Amino acid sequence: MNLLVIGGSSFLGRAYVSEALRRGHRVTTFNRGLSGPDQPGVEAVRGDRNSPEDLARLVEGRRWDAVVDSAGQQPYAVALAARTLRDHTDHYTFVSSVHAFTDWPALPVDENSATQPCPADTPADQPPGNHLKAGCERAVLEAFGPERSLILNCGLLIGPYENVGRLPWWLERIAEGGRVLAGGDPERKLQLIDARDFAAFGLDLLERGDAGRYVTTALPGTSTMRGMLEACVAVTGSRAELVWAPDELLAEAEVMPWVELPLWSPSSAEWSGIWATDSAKAAAAGLRTRPLAETVADTWAWIQQRGPAADPYRQGTTPLGIDRAKEQQLLAKLG
Repeated sequence: MNLLVIGGSSFLGRAYVSEALRRGHRVTTFNRGLSGPDQPGVEAVRGDRNSPEDLARLVEGRRWDAVVDSAGQQPYAVALAARTLRDHTDHYTFVSSVHAFTDWPALPVDENSATQPCPADTPADQPPGNHLKAGCERAVLEAFGPERSLILNCGLLIGPYENVGRLPWWLERIAEGGRVLAGGDPERKLQLIDARDFAAFGLDLLERGDAGRYVTTALPGTSTMRGMLEACVAVTGSRAELVWAPDELLAEAEVMPWVELPLWSPSSAEWSGIWATDSAKAAAAGLRTRPLAETVADTWAWIQQRGPAADPYRQGTTPLGIDRAKEQQLLAKLG
């Protein structure tokens, strides 16, 4: 196939490009060249997806079998790309998120769940918000229709080249050793999917000419918080001691879920559906996920190769990770 990947140099986009090249597809990438180098073997086109002129230059004299958009965050930008590309490709894959669903994370969601009320013609440069992914989806559907588009609502992505840093933060903290604060119920079920497995499934669907919507994450119950953190201890060889703090203590200390202790969320009503996403349709269509321990080991190997991160890990604009003094105060309370 002849593929266009919008982005393609960072995390999931990089995983798509790597897998597509491995399968022998021809790949064009379109990005600004700011998130990392393009992989050898691609046709790299530099440009800003917010620029009509750059998009017009991209499509001039080119046509693709399919487009993969793993980087769309703003409905305006996705709508602009989709309108420009609809006469230059047969198919548009948009990587959305479970954030697009109205009920998530309070309730379980699947392909039939309602999405956030965000229109496709939302003005440019909106402040970050979960509703924007739903507007991006509508922009793709308006340009390509349901027969020529594929919406993949991803769950929590991890793996080498992760650019948010949830798993890398834990690996680096645990590698330091000592007593490490761990949050909530250690048997809390997680649904974590390696970006490489996500990309492989997305390409499988493209090669089959599939369309529609797939909630794409690991099946419920495939891993636990304890399993993830103990895998981090094992691969780093740090002999760190995990000290589990109950939700009540963390709430009393105003520990921010998801951010100060990445991937931790309290067992409360507003978070009860976060790890209960129904990915049965994707599994039936061939989604396969590797063992969590393999992803943890590969991510640690990448971190060692990469060296220290150039910038702090962030959830949006908020730095990830608990302040060390705050962690020590909570560890002291736990004895």
